[in-house]
Amino acid sequence: MLPNARSKPTRTGGIDFCDSSRLSSGRPTLAVLAAGIVLIAAGGCRFSSGKNALGVQLHQQGQYTAALQQFQQVVAEDPANPDGYYNLAATTHRLAKQRNDEALFRNAEALYNQSLDHAPNHVECHRGLAVLLTDTGRSDRAFALLKNWASRNPLASEPRVELARLYEEAGEPEVALKYLEDAVQQDANNSRAWLALARLRESSGDLAQALQNYQRALALNNTQPMISERIAALSRQINSNIDAAATRANTQIAQPLPYPSSSRY
Repeated sequence: MLPNARSKPTRTGGIDFCDSSRLSSGRPTLAVLAAGIVLIAAGGCRFSSGKNALGVQLHQQGQYTAALQQFQQVVAEDPANPDGYYNLAATTHRLAKQRNDEALFRNAEALYNQSLDHAPNHVECHRGLAVLLTDTGRSDRAFALLKNWASRNPLASEPRVELARLYEEAGEPEVALKYLEDAVQQDANNSRAWLALARLRESSGDLAQALQNYQRALALNNTQPMISERIAALSRQINSNIDAAATRANTQIAQPLPYPSSSRY
């Protein structure tokens, strides 16, 4: 999501730009992460500029060059705003992918780093930069980036959520599971962590535990209809499995006793 102008400042925001309007419903899939599709995060931006809101609108319309112009003006008005640099970075990153332009990739990377210079724990920026590093064949650097972030913040849950996403996409769901379990232990009120844990457990076939995790995520954030849909779908599937098991048990017949070993037949 791109950021909307908000009066209350925040530096870490929600998912990818600073706006209350989402470009995607629900958590981005890991396939999307690997493909480098940068969502526009929901975060509270420090500035209250109509230019930012217009930039959000233009980005959502696919007018990335025009959106860049708006975000550049926002940064010019507030040069120390980490969200402003993040918005520029994410939009430039989108253009780089669209045009397969190495210069734009380098520019986006520099802008992500400028954002981190002003806000070292910016969640969306770490995610966007990790995606860019993966896009440009440097997945080892992406892992290093997120691991360094986690080591600097041993009590924070968000770095572990992002590491889990990266590990799952790399085909290591067991490691991803460990990071997500650590994340909810660090912050039992992190709805994103519970949602990611639910998705991972559902994909592994642990439906009962996934259902509990979805319910916890919904209790913490009841504004996500996708979670309610998953809870309903899993409940139906679990009940269906129970009914099927009961039916099989009722139709089974006793196995005949084996013949004595001395019998020929």
